[in-house]
Amino acid sequence: MKNNRRDFIKLAGIAGIGLTGANVIPSYGEQVDKQSLGAVADSTSISPLNRFPRMVQEYFLDRFRQIEQVSDKRRAALQSKSDAEAYVREIQGKIQKCLGPWPDKTPLNARTTGTLDRDAYKIENVIFESRPGFLVTANLYIPKGPKTPLPAIIGTCGHGDPGKATPIYQSFAQGLARKGYIVLIFDPIGQGERIQYLSTELKPQRGIGVPEHNYAGSQMVLTGEALSTWLTWDAIRCVDYLLTRPEVNAKQIGVTGNSGGGTQATWLCGVERRLSMAAPSCFIVGFGQNLQNELPADMEQCPPAALSLGLDHSDFVAAMAPKPVMILDQEKDYFDVRGAERSLSRMKKLYKWLGAEDNAALFIGPEYHGYSQHNREAMYEWFNKATRNGSTKAEPVLSLEKEEALWCTPNGQVGGLKSRTVFSFTKQSSESLKKKRRALEIDSLKKAVISNLKLPASGGVPNFRILRPSADRQYPKKFAGTYAIETEPSILALVYRLSDTPLLSRPPVGLKRAVLYVSHHSADDELRNDATLKELILAEPNSAIFACDVRGIGESKPNTCNDDFLKPYGNDYFYAAHSNMLDYPYVGQKTFDVLSIIGWLKSYGHTEIHLVARGWGAIPATFAGLLSEYVKQVTLKNALTSYTDIAENEDYNWPLSALLPGVLKEFDLPDCYQALASKNLRQIDPWNAEAGKA
Repeated sequence: MKNNRRDFIKLAGIAGIGLTGANVIPSYGEQVDKQSLGAVADSTSISPLNRFPRMVQEYFLDRFRQIEQVSDKRRAALQSKSDAEAYVREIQGKIQKCLGPWPDKTPLNARTTGTLDRDAYKIENVIFESRPGFLVTANLYIPKGPKTPLPAIIGTCGHGDPGKATPIYQSFAQGLARKGYIVLIFDPIGQGERIQYLSTELKPQRGIGVPEHNYAGSQMVLTGEALSTWLTWDAIRCVDYLLTRPEVNAKQIGVTGNSGGGTQATWLCGVERRLSMAAPSCFIVGFGQNLQNELPADMEQCPPAALSLGLDHSDFVAAMAPKPVMILDQEKDYFDVRGAERSLSRMKKLYKWLGAEDNAALFIGPEYHGYSQHNREAMYEWFNKATRNGSTKAEPVLSLEKEEALWCTPNGQVGGLKSRTVFSFTKQSSESLKKKRRALEIDSLKKAVISNLKLPASGGVPNFRILRPSADRQYPKKFAGTYAIETEPSILALVYRLSDTPLLSRPPVGLKRAVLYVSHHSADDELRNDATLKELILAEPNSAIFACDVRGIGESKPNTCNDDFLKPYGNDYFYAAHSNMLDYPYVGQKTFDVLSIIGWLKSYGHTEIHLVARGWGAIPATFAGLLSEYVKQVTLKNALTSYTDIAENEDYNWPLSALLPGVLKEFDLPDCYQALASKNLRQIDPWNAEAGKA
């Protein structure tokens, strides 16, 4: 049934009388009568309030320091070889929990599509399947002359667009080959010949490297997958492939890579017991060092629950102990070299107890970020020592190949060979989970929501501050009290209480019914400029009117990471990724803010709450509305249609901060919307997968 706008406002203002069903109402285009609202024409020129831009950063730093303190205490407790061995087993188990479980190993179906014959080696262009139908492109460098079997090195590539053909990565592969090592260097997902989002002309649709990693990696969290696991699995299958080659010495397999390749090498050290040596470059500095320095990292560099498990970068390479590991870094790198030094110090203590202190080392080159010749030569020397290779560390003269010569596919993209894509697996997983899900009774749904949000127990009525009001904000009411609700230690959710008279003290009591608005980006801005919100407020003359910003938006919108917020690599993403590493989803944190505010409202006698929300705010509001007994009515504007819509749509525009990891294993938003029908849920202009960044 379609209602006109006035009918909707009339209905929305009625406290639940005769309103049943989760009806959807379209948006409307009527203009608000600004004179009746007391607004002025240029209200959009007022800058949104933001009094706590460092709050979220300091919260995450506090959480990390608490975790690091416990982890450092655990490391300090090592007093014997048996202690050290137990620690290695412990972190191996935690890493497996972090990156696993793994898919089944299926046939590689490997094939060589071409060969380049060079003076001291040959290069085979190889394709294999790390998962059924999921093609991996790689170059296999095989030295000429030395007697086989030979030591082998897996080359993991950083964020160069050409992947394995990137000059600095060709350089280390060729350098190793000229020194008598077999090298298998492969294209990571989203680079080289493995772009995942292609046009029909095989052109990138979502960028190359970082943007595609974050796009695919965010989408897959809904089904419980992690891009860090996917890239690590590709590297594990590289080991499998090398072991099919008779030229390879199975007891001497190592890994090296730079930047994003350093990431892959580090994660592989944590899980692959068949490795005998490693030299990750320009990555290992520690999660906390990057957090402190406000340095965002890709999705594959933020493994799920890593922080909550007490893991740090150094633990992933320590999982190889006492095998030889050299950390490579650069003095001028944006990856803070102090973190590399701290990581080595930790490893040295562990390796000392294992009787192999010399098997842990650090080399710091003099350059900026990158696998410079200094670092490559340090790596050659390290592997020579581990394999007793008699060659010198000096890099030989190199002759780099053109990118096309290293292609494994006819036209430079596995998409041209109909390879499956990451998205196709995400969509398939979503479809499979949808078939397995069963409708949950309300109590079971609530338990599933609480479990997936990782909600902490309520601490009772929260403490709050009374802030000085800001003048002339042009809200629908002339005055507003401002309250900073302490929902967690060091977290403040800002709440405005609108009033017809000055309000400088605690909220007045006497009204049972209250409207609580949960903002999209800024309650301060939306109270001025959202026409539907203004009309909802006018339709509730006998209700107390509140509007709030949960953490990370509006009054606590971060100014970190170059003050980027909405950009794909900005601070909203930054804290969402760290939330997943804390195993405390950002959606869960924001839902906890809403529930805490509702508890605070209840303490002032508001036991009948009309919860109103828009856009990003509609997601935590949906969960809070489901869980709180004091919410009697719910109105959502621009709410996400479903998480399934994102998981199964190649084009989506919702941020990581709005996505709940693993949610589709148990429920979806429509389950919550259906349950909220009993609370008179009404929806206005729902947003699909493509609308979330508006």
